[in-house]
This record gives sequence, structure tokens and C-alpha cells, in this order.
Amino acid sequence: MHNFSYTIRNNSRSKHLRLVVYPDGRVVVSVPLRVSPLVIERFVASKKEWIEESLKRFAARPVSPHKLKSSRTDFKKYKEIARMIVKEKILQFNEYYKFKVGQIAIKNQKSRWGSCSRKGNININYKIALLPTRLADYLIVHELCHLGQFNHSQKFWDLVGETIPDYKDRMKELKGY
Repeated sequence: MHNFSYTIRNNSRSKHLRLVVYPDGRVVVSVPLRVSPLVIERFVASKKEWIEESLKRFAARPVSPHKLKSSRTDFKKYKEIARMIVKEKILQFNEYYKFKVGQIAIKNQKSRWGSCSRKGNININYKIALLPTRLADYLIVHELCHLGQFNHSQKFWDLVGETIPDYKDRMKELKGY
């Protein structure tokens, strides 16, 4: 038995079971289609010690994006976590939008949360790894919707609102970071 809960995400593109522990304490298992619950439970049980250590490590270091100075050390520490979050969220939200996404890059930007190029490349600040889930969702949807509307017109905001109806509140909250 374990002292944590986890979420199962079915992923039709996945070929292997994958486990992610997020800084906010979420544990997510991505699984290919048609994997039995028993196989999933055994997989999680085999990773129990690593999951518990990761959860303790994150709990011991409550870090706010405000406190990070965009140092090289912090960037190296959070870059791969950010990459996993971004890829997962783009897959999740793009199931709805179905935009053609180019390359995804995690950057150490001082004044931007994200950007999108006309080629469909998406750049996201590594500090997304430290944001609450609702703000990370907004950030990803915002950049993803630029693939449909490369501006901030009402059509763009209508696109964002299709999956994030309270986007105005989240945008204000994100500015606080």
C-alpha cells in the first residue's frame, strides 16, 4: 500500500507506461491503451520509493516562481520537469484544438511566460513547473491558440475561452507571478 494517490492518463500515442511526479504533489501515470489496472498498480508499486522520495523533496522545498532569479542552476533543476508538463498539457489540450505543433522548447526567459512562432514552434518558460496547475493550463492554452490566431483578437480569446472559460481570471492571477 502507498500513501499517495495518482491519476491515470490514457494516451493512444504512448508505447510505454510513464510516471511523473509534479512539484504540486500530483502523481500522473500515462498509459498506452488497453493496459490492465493490475499492470498499472504493479508499475506504480515498483516505483513507490522513488515517488515518495520525490513527493518529500518537493514538499521540503516549497518554491515560488517569484523567488527564482532565472539562474542557470534553477533552470537546470526544473527544465525537464517543465518539459514533461508542457508536452503532456499540449497533448491534452490539442486533442480538442487539433493544431499543427512544431518544436517545443523550454527557455530561461526573464520577462515572458511563453511565445509562439508562425512556424508553430512553442517556447515556454521553465518556471511553468512551479505554477499551480490552473495557471499552467492557461499558459499552454494561450500559446496553443496562437497557432489558430496569431494575434490577440477577439477570435483568439474566443478560442482560449473554449477550454479555459475563466481565462480572464487566470490571466490576472498569472500576472501576479
